[in-house]
Amino acid sequence: MDNMWITLRYRACNSVDNGTYLTCLLPCCAARKPLWRGSLRKWHRVWPVLCLIAGLLVLTTEPVEAATDSDYYKLYAHSRIINEKQYKCLSSIIYKESRWNPKARNHSHYGLGQMRSLYYRNLDPYRQIDKTIEYIKLRYGSMCNAWLFHQKRNWY
Repeated sequence: MDNMWITLRYRACNSVDNGTYLTCLLPCCAARKPLWRGSLRKWHRVWPVLCLIAGLLVLTTEPVEAATDSDYYKLYAHSRIINEKQYKCLSSIIYKESRWNPKARNHSHYGLGQMRSLYYRNLDPYRQIDKTIEYIKLRYGSMCNAWLFHQKRNWY
């Protein structure tokens, strides 16, 4: 039995020796030497490149922040106004009026668009966006016209 175990163990060492391309830095079971001569020299050439790649990966990856409620409101508003320029004008108005806070209050004005209505105050933020867009379209024709008016008078 001992001879058979030694024979199998010897074959296992040979099979590791035959796989030198896959296990270049692993020592052989019997010899306790690296499988490739000069592998340490090759490792010293590869190590700086690996460090550079790892460093670049760390520097280029940015932490992902969780989406806030205001991000969802902005996304919803953008889905209602496809034109990028018009969306930016609406976003500027809402940011200036309420900082995208649906519970914002300024005396008798409420919500994202700072409308003067208790009905508007009780709407959910997405309906507030819809009503704000509807109001702006009726009164000014476009979001950018409303933003120009807002810039001149500080209200819309």
